[in-house]
Amino acid sequence: MRCIVTARDASAPLAEQPAPPAATADDDALPRVWVDTTRRFQTIEGFGGAFTEAAAVTWRKLSAPRQDEVLRACFDPLQGHGYTLCRVHMNSCDFALGNYAHVETPGDLALDSFNIDRDRQALLPFIQAALRMAGRPVQLLVSPWSPPAWMKTNGAMNGGGRLRPDCRAAWAQCFVRFIQAYAAEGVPVWGVSVQNEPMATQRWDSCLYSAEEERDFVRDHLGPALEAAGLGQVRIVIWDHNRDGLVERASVVYADAQAARYVWGAGFHWYVEDQFDQVQLTHDAWPDKQLLFTEGCQEGGPHTGAWDLGERYARSMINDLNRWTVGWIDWNLLLDEMGGPNHVGNYCSAPLLADTAADRLMPQSSYAYIGHFARFVRPGARRVLCAATRQVLESTAFVNPDGAVATVVMNRSEQALRFVLRVDGQRWLVDLPARAITTCLS
Repeated sequence: MRCIVTARDASAPLAEQPAPPAATADDDALPRVWVDTTRRFQTIEGFGGAFTEAAAVTWRKLSAPRQDEVLRACFDPLQGHGYTLCRVHMNSCDFALGNYAHVETPGDLALDSFNIDRDRQALLPFIQAALRMAGRPVQLLVSPWSPPAWMKTNGAMNGGGRLRPDCRAAWAQCFVRFIQAYAAEGVPVWGVSVQNEPMATQRWDSCLYSAEEERDFVRDHLGPALEAAGLGQVRIVIWDHNRDGLVERASVVYADAQAARYVWGAGFHWYVEDQFDQVQLTHDAWPDKQLLFTEGCQEGGPHTGAWDLGERYARSMINDLNRWTVGWIDWNLLLDEMGGPNHVGNYCSAPLLADTAADRLMPQSSYAYIGHFARFVRPGARRVLCAATRQVLESTAFVNPDGAVATVVMNRSEQALRFVLRVDGQRWLVDLPARAITTCLS
């Protein structure tokens, strides 16, 4: 048994501890975490974060050694987190340096002017460097924040608006062109979401879709366009917004058999109350569809040094994974010391912050807490039955493809706790400090 611990009051995150002693029947009065690997649930796709123009520009400002440090921290499967599931924006988002689209020419429904020249400046070099560091496939989810301004009812990329009906076919073809263009750059696309946060009118890049509009766009345009281009293997993710609307959106889209056949699953964010029940209810109603956490960060950043950020990440990851979520994607992989850049001043936190003037990387608590999952729960792992006898011990467990069992337990209380970890009949005594998380490998 190996136990790796990150604790608020310890100097080193992700620190390996001395092997825990075996527990006996006399220890059963202690809190217990029970793992039964014969009871298996969903298969895990992976963990990761988002490639944004802001992250790429920040990365480019660093020296070559610091750039390498970022890549190793995120993508090295031996020395870092080994991310295998990431996200990128199609057209601009708030974490770009300004509004831009891949088809800027108004009325160009034939997409003759389509290009990804903007992405070649910073975004694609960052992604390509990450893929080289990973040395294995990284599944990439593509999400648009807004169609080109001329395709929208409000004539602007910011401030909501809707996709014009006469532009739906052309917009679906933009997805095809983007996937093909990225593939030509050596960056394969694993999946697409229809629209980032389709119920939010934002002062930055945004576009509204009702559930019916999203259903019809998938059924009549996006799904057929991908299939016709030989891209039927590219997964389509609906919703891509907060947990509170999961059930409602899924109910409309999945009720249409023609639309549902194109949809791999639903994505969700965390910018509301926890609402973990929405995740479970969506799985219960549509167990053949997948669930994916596609974005989360602490807004109003950068919150440098805050410990509660890491705990928020782990609480979400444990509860989402225990409710059938198959992957978990953080927001920006990297931001500067201000929590940007951001073209509308919507600064946020990130697990890795960089003081670009001092050429210094500043890992945050959220980086360490994500590592307790990403480093030890590999793609293809199966979640297994895991239960704790104390509510303060939040836990989840997985069997990796090589048979190793990874059990993650978090203690958010102010008291250190000793508990019995029981995995398929074997028992160990594990000490977990106050405000700490451990991953135990057996």
